[in-house]
Amino acid sequence: MLKRLWLIFAQAVTVALALLFVVATLKPQWLPPARGRDAALAATASQIALPPSPSASVVRAGFAQAARIASPAVVSITASKAPPQASGRGREPAFGFPGFPGFPFGPRSRSGPQLGLGSGVIISADGVLLTNNHVIEGASDIEVQLSDGRQAQATLVGTDPETDVAVLKIALPSLPVIPLGDAASLAVGDAVLAIGNPFNVGQTVTSGIVSALGRSQLGINTFENFIQTDAAINPGNSGGALVDADGRLVGINTAIFSRSGGSLGIGFAIPVDVARQVAAALLRDGVVARGWIGVQTRELTPELAEALKLDASAKGVLIGGVVANAPAAQAGVKPGDVLTRVGAHAVATPAELLASVAALKPDSRVEVAVQRAGKAMSFQLVVAQRPRPQRQAEDE
Repeated sequence: MLKRLWLIFAQAVTVALALLFVVATLKPQWLPPARGRDAALAATASQIALPPSPSASVVRAGFAQAARIASPAVVSITASKAPPQASGRGREPAFGFPGFPGFPFGPRSRSGPQLGLGSGVIISADGVLLTNNHVIEGASDIEVQLSDGRQAQATLVGTDPETDVAVLKIALPSLPVIPLGDAASLAVGDAVLAIGNPFNVGQTVTSGIVSALGRSQLGINTFENFIQTDAAINPGNSGGALVDADGRLVGINTAIFSRSGGSLGIGFAIPVDVARQVAAALLRDGVVARGWIGVQTRELTPELAEALKLDASAKGVLIGGVVANAPAAQAGVKPGDVLTRVGAHAVATPAELLASVAALKPDSRVEVAVQRAGKAMSFQLVVAQRPRPQRQAEDE
């Protein structure tokens, strides 16, 4: 009898619990409020001291201040050129100009002008802008748009194709000016921002670090001393600003390594020191005057040194050719000579010789030292002005 009563009680409790579970799940509002429990939870919550919301300066990290300083002085540039004068000139496919992949201006049009899009940077309150030569090369009309929406026609002050720097000028009041930094103080790993108008979507800021310094022998420009960065640089960024964490201009974005036309994290910028020197010369003289002696060079390898009866450890630059009637030819330099010194500067590579000669003032006199058949010789020559570059010429 007791066993039967216990079985009935157990079944009743089980059914009651099942019903309670179903009601609590499907119709919780049918159940009376658990006042004691809610009061206990409220009392516990009132005893917990929640921290105050952090201030905006704590929440916001990054480079907002640097972008705020630099962005107003970065402009968008639209360069147009009539179709009959269009040029299909390109560059090495692995390297691209992030303003005009493949050729300076966009796809050819039969009915209207070709348009090229790039960026620029205002460096003085009287309207002087820096950009890339390839952004405006051959353009018949150049329009500049500021970040505040104002627009102006730009006049071309001058260009220097060998560094890919161009100087423009606009006439507008109250222009924002970017502070200039010091590219020589940069170190690998420093944070930088790239500011420009990629893909014509509007002004855009990307961040990264300095990946390398002094990049050269890339075949992009004649004179190369690039800052390499992984900050995204895309079509339309050409001529835009590379700035440091303080918002100061440290470079002019100029090229990318890409097989697709988009950023792969390898971008190159012209150091602001170089751009500033070129701009000063263009503003003052209209041209950049560089020295030239008229030689064609080759790197001196151990095999060539042995063939020329030089010591295997000899340093210098092999003269592969001499331009007729150029300063070097007039002084007596001959093909096969190994040039070792220009003035007080020893040279060991063609790039060093190019830089040393270019730094000389036209019409100045300089002594060059050579090795000829193992014999040391020196020549006095009068430096000429480097001629306007022909696209395929590589002589110093």
